Order: sequence, then C-alpha cells, then structure tokens
Amino acid sequence: MWNRAVVASAEMRGAVPLVMALEGEGGRVTRYESVMAAVPGVEDMRYAERLLKMLLWARGGWRVLVAGPAGVAEALAAAYAPGGARAFDAESMRKAYGRPLVVEGVALEEIPGTHENARPLGGHLDGCRIGFDLGASDFKLAAVEAGEVVWAHEIPWDPKNQADPDYHYQHLAEGLRTAASHLPRVDAIGGSSAGIIVDNQFMVASLLRSIPEDRYDEARQLFRRLQREWQIPLEVANDGDVTALAGAMSLGESGVLGIAMGSSEAAGYLDMNGQMTGWLSELAFAPVDMNPEAAVEEWSGDRGVGALYFSQQAVNKLLPAAGIELPEGMGLPERLKEVQALMGAGDLRAAAIYETIGVYLGYAIGSYAEFYDFRHLLILGRVTTGPGGDIILGKAKEVCAAEFPELAGRVSVQLPDEKSRRVGQAVAAASLPAIL
Repeated sequence: MWNRAVVASAEMRGAVPLVMALEGEGGRVTRYESVMAAVPGVEDMRYAERLLKMLLWARGGWRVLVAGPAGVAEALAAAYAPGGARAFDAESMRKAYGRPLVVEGVALEEIPGTHENARPLGGHLDGCRIGFDLGASDFKLAAVEAGEVVWAHEIPWDPKNQADPDYHYQHLAEGLRTAASHLPRVDAIGGSSAGIIVDNQFMVASLLRSIPEDRYDEARQLFRRLQREWQIPLEVANDGDVTALAGAMSLGESGVLGIAMGSSEAAGYLDMNGQMTGWLSELAFAPVDMNPEAAVEEWSGDRGVGALYFSQQAVNKLLPAAGIELPEGMGLPERLKEVQALMGAGDLRAAAIYETIGVYLGYAIGSYAEFYDFRHLLILGRVTTGPGGDIILGKAKEVCAAEFPELAGRVSVQLPDEKSRRVGQAVAAASLPAIL
C-alpha cells in the first residue's frame, strides 16, 4: 500500500521511468519497470532503495543497472556498498555469486530486457528415494518407494549454534542411514534447506552462521561429500522452491508461490510453465513492512523484513502484545509450542497472534504479486501447524479480498493437509533428482 502511495504521489508531481536490471548467474537478467518523481524527495529515494532490496532477494544478482532521476543510482550504489546501510545485502550477494555487487547508473536505452534460465526440476517418483528438509530446530526425513511414503520422521538438532561443520555432516549422514534402513535400496537422494544453494553447495545459510570463515568451505561442500559417499544422484534445492514444488505436485497445477513459516521465512516459486526459475526467493530478507520504525531483524540489521512476520520469530515478537509471558531463556521452537498449546486450549491471546500473522500475510500477498506471477499461494511450516494455521489462512483471505480484490479473484491461498505441512517438503525433495 505504501509503494502504491509513493508511486501515485510521484505521478502527481511529474513521474519519470525508474528501471532496474539485475544480472545473475549464466547471463540471467531480470528487468523491472516502475516510475519515480523527476525531482525525488526522501520517500521517493526510500522507495527506490526498498525496490532494489526486494529485487535482490526475490531475483538475486551480482550486477544492477539503474535508469532513473539524477542521483538515484549514486545513492543506491552508496547504500549497497561495503560499509553502506545495505552492506549485509551486498555481502550476501557477493557470497551467492562469487563476485562483488555492482550498482551502475545508465541511460534508459542501455537497460537490457529480461532473460531467464527457467528449467524443469523434480516430480520424479520412480524407484526408492530419500528426501530431507533441513530446518533450524529439526530436520525432516522421508523414505519414498514408487511414489509412496514408507517412513517419515523429524530429528531435532541445533545447527545455527554449531561452529564445527562435522556436526552438520554427522547428523544428516546418520539420518540418511536411518531412512535407508526402511528401503530395499536407495536410488536417489533429494533435499531442501533454508539458504542460498547453487550447484549443490551452500552459498549463504543461516544454519551455518556460527561456522568460522576458515572452515566455511567444509560446510559448503556438505552435499557434495554425501554424494561422493553414496554414489547415486543427489540434488538439493532451496526449501522455498521445494515448498512450491510440493504444492504443484499436490495440486497438479503450476504458477505456485510457496511460503514456509518455520524458524525463518522460506519462499519458492514454480512459474506458470511449472519450471524453477533460479531466482533467489529469499523473502526472509525482503521488505514487507515499510514502517520506518518496524522491528529490526537481528541477522541482517534491517527493519520490516519477512523473517519477523512469517516465522517463529514473528510469534515471539507478538508475545508481549498478546500478553503472554514465557521464561526468558526459552528458545523459539519451545515458545511456539507453548503458543500452540494455548491455541489448542482455546486461549484467545494465542488466537490473536495467528490473526495478526494472517493480516501480515494478506498485505504481503499484494506486495508479492508485484514480483511473482502466481495462481496459488501455498503456506506451510511449523508455524502453520494446528488450528493456528487455519486462522492465518482465513485472515489472509479476508485482508486480500478487502485490499486487493483484483487478486482475490484469481489467486488461491491454501494450506496443505496436516501431514503435508510437517513432512511434505521432504517428500517433494525426494523427487528432485532423476534416476540415471
């Protein structure tokens, strides 16, 4: 709504084009067109900065070309430079793409057109497969034979507080061996995880935040190490993309935006042709609340980003407003369980938390629709487990219908069934690799 108001104000004051192009891996280019006041004010400049941040975390890229009013490209370059206000975002893009983020001002005619590298991925259910989904408080495993789940399990762990990469390897390796014991053989392994994953390597991941820089490459190679040991096809994708894949498989549809509300917000997208785009879709760091006094997310240091609105962090943030007091040292997963228990007992304070997250989601649908073309929005993850998930869904639909009626008529917002909410991603992940 804020974006719309700023654009409307610019049009009243004399708007000129604001066009950005982001270049990513393999020559992939995303072009995005908007407008901006010819003589931009403070809010206009903030709009340009928030727009670029959204594009970086939705699409990703290492080079940004900007055409717009005088001074805009220079301001953006300063914000996204080392030591700038958005240094976290710039450094994350450097890690993801292996080169420094560059922001350049160019003439409008120099902005290239969109060129995407979408490709089909997943949906393979032949043979005997293992799927896993790595979260911050537990990871899920599924043994799948000829498309049927023969075993599924959740294993608690604490990866983000571990400085030794071997902790991550040993836990996952033991989980895979356990899953394999429920199958006559293993033909392929597929996985999903939070973070930026390129070519089966962790590039950026909150699960690895405690690992020192000089040992990060060990953790980056985790999946490749497992592939060498198992000597079978192994494919790992961002957990949000696997969320979208799970939705597409269950619905038999394409054009799916998946939002997983767990320890953080994960997102993924299957385009209208049913293909994975290669976009980052790390919406945990994408802005959803434009209030300049919005809460600060601890890792990125920025305000109003998705991780604080669609995750266990969101539940924790809302506890004081709901009047729910929990022990200071209690972890986020345990806090969520307490709220879920209160919800199960009919506590209206817990219901208010889920209603508020639903309001957040209803407005975010309008924002996400500016950057993704989708027919189905699928929400899942631990926060959506139980009756609270139905409250989130109902409130999101209510807000979307009131504020964005043009979307409400063409976008279906839905929850998977309870079993799929908990292990659906692991099952979909199992379908990622093709058996050679």
